[in-house]
Amino acid sequence: MNFLSFMKMLHFGAVNVTYRKALMPRPIHILASALLFMTFTHAPSSHADWMNLTGAETARNIAEITILEDKVHVALEVYVGDLATFEALLPDDWLNKDVASRPILSERLRQFSAETLQFITGDGTRLQANLILAEPRLRKERSSAFAGMINPTTRQRVPDSPDDKRVFYAELEYPFTDNPESLTIIPPQNEKGIAVVTIGFIAYHKAVPIIDFRYLSGPSKVKLDWDDPWYTKFENRNLKRHHKSALMSFLYVEPREIRHEVLIRVRDLQDWIDLDLEDRNTINKEDQAGIKERALTFFTRQNPLKVDGVSVIPTDARADFLNISLTGLQVIEDAQPVDLSTALVGIILSYPVKELPQHVIVQWGLFSERVKEIPATVIDPAGPFLSSVEVSDPTIEWHNFLKKYQEPRVSPVVFDDNRSVGVPILTTVLLVFSLGFAMLAIRPRLLSRRVWVAASGLSVVAAVLLLRVVIIDMKNPFAGPPDENLSAKIVTGVLNNVNIAYLENNPAALRQALGVVVASDTLPDVESELGRGFAINVAGGGIARIDAIENLVLKELTTLERRSGFRALAEWTAKASAGHWGHAHRRTIRFRALVEFVEKNDTWKLAEITIVDTRQQN
Repeated sequence: MNFLSFMKMLHFGAVNVTYRKALMPRPIHILASALLFMTFTHAPSSHADWMNLTGAETARNIAEITILEDKVHVALEVYVGDLATFEALLPDDWLNKDVASRPILSERLRQFSAETLQFITGDGTRLQANLILAEPRLRKERSSAFAGMINPTTRQRVPDSPDDKRVFYAELEYPFTDNPESLTIIPPQNEKGIAVVTIGFIAYHKAVPIIDFRYLSGPSKVKLDWDDPWYTKFENRNLKRHHKSALMSFLYVEPREIRHEVLIRVRDLQDWIDLDLEDRNTINKEDQAGIKERALTFFTRQNPLKVDGVSVIPTDARADFLNISLTGLQVIEDAQPVDLSTALVGIILSYPVKELPQHVIVQWGLFSERVKEIPATVIDPAGPFLSSVEVSDPTIEWHNFLKKYQEPRVSPVVFDDNRSVGVPILTTVLLVFSLGFAMLAIRPRLLSRRVWVAASGLSVVAAVLLLRVVIIDMKNPFAGPPDENLSAKIVTGVLNNVNIAYLENNPAALRQALGVVVASDTLPDVESELGRGFAINVAGGGIARIDAIENLVLKELTTLERRSGFRALAEWTAKASAGHWGHAHRRTIRFRALVEFVEKNDTWKLAEITIVDTRQQN
């Protein structure tokens, strides 16, 4: 079926789209309705640990280039306003002009390969393109979180994708016989060597991403490593991927915990461990559990860690398979076959501490012929610090230079809410004595009236002078329940302390911390419910920690009948985060819960909680 027939069929299906000539930079007279609209859905939002600031993924034209064993495969998305540059690829029946004198497709492709999108091998051979597919489509959704913002490096505004989502989609193959040592990619250029259209491109060598999305603005040479495509790279240092190292170290120094995390490619792990993967290109799901177990055993014995000069061993260890996506690292949740050349294993070793130490040191001992320098990142409450480990200096160190840091501690929730009255005991006693002396002055006995009057007066004076001495708070019998504003402060204060309590890794320490803000008679039940709602899972089995409580709303606020306190339907937003392998998982969750708070010994505590609903907002 040709394009015209296809469009007619769609027209009878109530699809009628008009193409606007004003979009064309040059009059090549594309047929009216040359590109059709198609229904599409937005991709679900993902949590990126890395953001591309170039904006190349939203360029007008997109080229996805994959270098395979015997060819280069190119998937092109051509913006409707740039069709003139790629006219050689358009079918004859797409043009509203006389095509009798138009060269045949094979001749047009020879010209296209020599003048438009070129691939030249290291020995000077220009590869010849074959057109595999050509059809109208809608642009693949590639959003940029920074669209419209200013790139801090280039000081240029990060562009968004074109409003017009229509594209001409083409798949091309550039075959070759012998594996070239390098390839030079040349975009469409004018006689001055300036690119005539904007192309955002991404390149792969087999399954390995060589770069993130970048602009193809001029000739770009890539050196190919056919033995291990991981080490294929462009000569231009600006054309690289964000996770380029095969082995990386991350040292987290956090309240209650120190973590040493390692990210290593499985293929490089074989330099130290026999994984039985010879002559394999993929790792099947049956082998992954065994590889993770061997990796954990290996790393718990390697790279010894000292805290304040004392050697420590990890109390917890975890391993996950990961891959590199356009938005950074992604944990492979469900076991599935992974490509050996790109498969990564992330190791997490946990060392609990009671408080931030003064000095942490890791002695690194893993180097190879390819891996002689290890990128190392140290993350503490002040932020990340980048460094590297080399054979000449194989240590990762952290010193506590935090001047204003305060160790997070759970504290009782007490509010001065006028629900208690300060009673000056000495003043009260003296006033009672003064009243007694006055009564004796009316009917003096033993002593004269003047003595009793003087004693009464002196007692009054002393009572006034000692008004602010020895004051005892006593419950105000006339005070009502806390108002909505005060109740919100009580709930926020208790929840914030609960978050601090959950910094504890030890169950006994956690229960002790919760006991400060949870009523003792209901602690087991409340702890169970808090664990169900506040243990926020992130990719790979980690637990996110709540950083802030926001937008608290109390509904159906009522007073407790037999206890001093209140119950309410509470709704709040929790901002949570968890960092692993140098990237952050962030979650924003809206909670709804039935809560009861009681006042005991002038301190507010959580007595009951039932989490009704949780909704993740990002």
